[in-house]
Amino acid sequence: ADAAEERAGTLKEHMRSHTGEKPYRCEECGKQFSQSSSLWSHMRTHTGEKPYLCEECGKQFSRLGNLKVHMTTHTGEKPYICEVCGNHFSHLGSLTSHMWTHTDEKPYRCEECGKQFSQLSHLKTHMRTHTGEKPYRCEECGKQFSRLDNMKEHTKTHRGEKPYTCEECGKHFSHLRSVKQHMKTHTGEKPYRCEECGKQFSQLGNLVNHVRTHTGEKPYNCELCNRSFTYPSSLKRHACVKTCTSQQPSLPV
Repeated sequence: ADAAEERAGTLKEHMRSHTGEKPYRCEECGKQFSQSSSLWSHMRTHTGEKPYLCEECGKQFSRLGNLKVHMTTHTGEKPYICEVCGNHFSHLGSLTSHMWTHTDEKPYRCEECGKQFSQLSHLKTHMRTHTGEKPYRCEECGKQFSRLDNMKEHTKTHRGEKPYTCEECGKHFSHLRSVKQHMKTHTGEKPYRCEECGKQFSQLGNLVNHVRTHTGEKPYNCELCNRSFTYPSSLKRHACVKTCTSQQPSLPV
C-alpha cells in the first residue's frame, strides 16, 4: 500500500510538469515550484547550505546535479555531442549554448546597448564594457582586464613569449591580434577610413592618430617645456628634450 501511494504521489508531481501547476512556494523570495524536492534544493540558495562535496578537490555544491556536472571536469568526460559539427561538451548547458552558433539565433540581449549574443556567458563578458568591471589581474604588473583570455595574452609580454608567427616574413608576435594587424602590411588591406578626408589605414590606432590632424588634438606633452604633439613618435623625436634637460637648474649640493 505504501509503495502504491508513493507511486501515485510521484505521478501526481510529474503531471504538474504538463499542467504548469506550482503549489510549492518559497517564503523567502516567492518563487514557486511544481515539486517539493525542487523547493528544498532552491532553499539552499538562501541558507548557503552546500551538502554535496567533491571528493576530488573539496568544492561544495547545493545541488547533487551540479556536483555530477562538476565531476566531469576531473574525469574529462564529455558526453554531450553536437550533431551538427561533432564537438563534445561536458555540460548539457554548454551544448545548448553552442547550438545557437549553428542557428545564428541570438537570444541574449544587452539591455544597455541592444547588442545580442548567442551565449549567456558572452553577454556577461560584454556587460563589463558598460560596468567597467575588470576582474582579471596580472600578478606581474597589476594591470586588470575584463576578459580572462586578454589577461592570458598579456602575460606573454612578461615572459617574452611570441607564439604567433607571420607566415609571410617570419616575424614573431606575442598576440594573435598583432599578427593579424601585421598581415595587412603584406596584403595592402586598409579597412579603416577617415570620414573627414577619405584616407585609409591598415591599423585602427593609425586612424585614431590621423584624425587628430583634423581635430587639432595634441594629447602627448613634453613634461619639460609643455609643448604638445599629435603623435607619440613626434614626442619621442622632440629635439627639445635634450636642450630642456640641459636647461634644468642643477640642485644645490
